Amino acid sequence: MSREHRAALRTERVGPPRALVPLAVVAVLFLVLPLVALLVRAPWGDLGSILGQPAVAESLGLSLLSAGCATVLCILLGVPLAWCLVALADAGHDTLHRVIRAFVLVPLVLPPVVGGVALLLLLGRRGLLGAPLAEFAGVTIPFTTVAVVIAQTFVALPFLVMAVEGALAGADRRLDDAAATLGASRWYTFRRVTVPLVAPGIVAGAVLAFARALGEFGATITFAGSLPGVTRTMPISAYLAMQNDPDAAIALSLLLMLVSVVILVALRGRWVGGSAS
Repeated sequence: MSREHRAALRTERVGPPRALVPLAVVAVLFLVLPLVALLVRAPWGDLGSILGQPAVAESLGLSLLSAGCATVLCILLGVPLAWCLVALADAGHDTLHRVIRAFVLVPLVLPPVVGGVALLLLLGRRGLLGAPLAEFAGVTIPFTTVAVVIAQTFVALPFLVMAVEGALAGADRRLDDAAATLGASRWYTFRRVTVPLVAPGIVAGAVLAFARALGEFGATITFAGSLPGVTRTMPISAYLAMQNDPDAAIALSLLLMLVSVVILVALRGRWVGGSAS
């Protein structure tokens, strides 16, 4: 669609009723004013010294590392899952598609603390899988950096799956059919045709997954705890600082907000489907 065509469509669209405009303004203020309060109350004069503390750098480094690892896991697991969901829908297995997709989306509506408890019951020392791991392999996962990555992956995976599934559903499937007609294998077609087609959707999903993993708190503190240098991520540090050093909590919150804004600007509206607005 050309730029002129989009401009013509915008001029033809009917605007919302005027009675809705005040409600929209209230909605915007409801979302913006807390951030404004954060900016107003920020200790700008002490910001450098607060963020320069070794504990802050430690938490930031751990958060970036764990969120990066979680994002890689989301890509490795989420892209095949999204592809299978689209294949189920194309094959007409609507019931199975809806059931699996519902389970994929559960972490979006599940309270994060509940997710942490569920991970403990699965991978804890007495968990369904954690007990055999501890007894036969001597491996314990809770309260380790690995637990942080698992908790972040659990809450971030749906974002990548939704983005990639939307991109796959909107892609031109005739190219896949053409590759198959020319004798290409399914694996070759997936690597050389499908993935390049939906690459913008994968990137958008990965960025959203990274942002969600970076801000994860509830599941992480429940499943991984708050061990300095091991599991104490930036959100946990901000929460703990709020109890005895509000200025430090505000500074850490500002840093997290800055990262979120940078991510949203980088996306430029490209949530799903791979086309920027």
